[in-house]
Amino acid sequence: MNLKDCHNFSDFRKLAKKKLPSPIFHYIDGAADDEVTYKRNTNAFNDVDLVPNVLRGVENVDLSTTIFGKKLDLPFYCSPTALQRLFHYQGERAVGKAAKKFNTMFGVSSLATVSVEEISSLVDTPKLFQFYYHKDKGLNNAILERVKSAKFDVMALTVDTITGGNRERDLRTGFTSPPKLTLASLFSFATKPMWGINYVTRGKFELPHLQDHVQEGTSTATSIGNYFTKMLDQSMNWKDAENLCSKWGGHFALKGIMSVEDAKRAVDIGCTGIMVSNHGGRQLDGSRAPFDQLAEIVDAVGDKIDVICEGGMQRGTHMLKALSLGAKACAGGRLYLYALAAAGQEGVERALNQYRLELERDMKLMGCTKISDLNRNNLRFRNI
Repeated sequence: MNLKDCHNFSDFRKLAKKKLPSPIFHYIDGAADDEVTYKRNTNAFNDVDLVPNVLRGVENVDLSTTIFGKKLDLPFYCSPTALQRLFHYQGERAVGKAAKKFNTMFGVSSLATVSVEEISSLVDTPKLFQFYYHKDKGLNNAILERVKSAKFDVMALTVDTITGGNRERDLRTGFTSPPKLTLASLFSFATKPMWGINYVTRGKFELPHLQDHVQEGTSTATSIGNYFTKMLDQSMNWKDAENLCSKWGGHFALKGIMSVEDAKRAVDIGCTGIMVSNHGGRQLDGSRAPFDQLAEIVDAVGDKIDVICEGGMQRGTHMLKALSLGAKACAGGRLYLYALAAAGQEGVERALNQYRLELERDMKLMGCTKISDLNRNNLRFRNI
């Protein structure tokens, strides 16, 4: 199987599994506990039917949307994800350049393997930084100032990692950052020699935003679940989020909002957007799917802030359903991570282009020529 054989999300996943050592693949692929929410995130879209209109003159379709004051050519973007250098040696550079090519937004994690300074030198299209609120206030302040200096467009505070989720696949495979060989994983790494060669020869693995402040994740191997539990501030509250919003002074979002009550409070503290998200099912198993919560959150705050639906999307039709409910844009991590692992920048570009083509085709079949044409009249819910 090669990149040219990848025609959808599932194909990219299969190729990624072929390329990656087992612990690395299952870090991307896995979720919390019994992975009920992980599966639900995608299955939720199957509970809604599309009702198309015809004879609408759909020769030209405009997929653009505006979020955080920035116009994107696509109504979806690349969510920030940690440790991208482990998935492909090009890491965040590949994803950022691909996002730039399609003029959509690119998210960079606090646990990124490429610095915000380098990303800013490579990518002049809209950029979002995902902020993890650490116990170390000096680290928090240093990151904030670096991101400001790098002139990122949006700061997104992740609020659903107050402790690490129970990611049992990582426990079974022994996944850590940086990776370490164990008796259990030795065979898997040995059977993926190109990954190992690239990891060793293509530059040192680093977490540039963290390594001057903490050893965990760079010089000291740790699981991501342990990192969240030990290093992030479990006393973080609404006042802390409000203070960070004020210090940032620009477009500010909360990533991981799942209730109407929290969406309203986000408005109150000055947020300009929220990501309706459950961290890809990697935190609280048994929680609702973002898509299932989207309508009531849009109804409560959609006229005040940008509401973004994040998680579970594997098709253009999934995005189309979220946009029809009132999301300003969609986002995802696995949406492009499998493609990154499969073929670096070329893989991400192929994935983004396929989602673009799917959306354009689906819009025409729905009888819509722009995102604002999508509305709830085009949907029927099977469970109502």
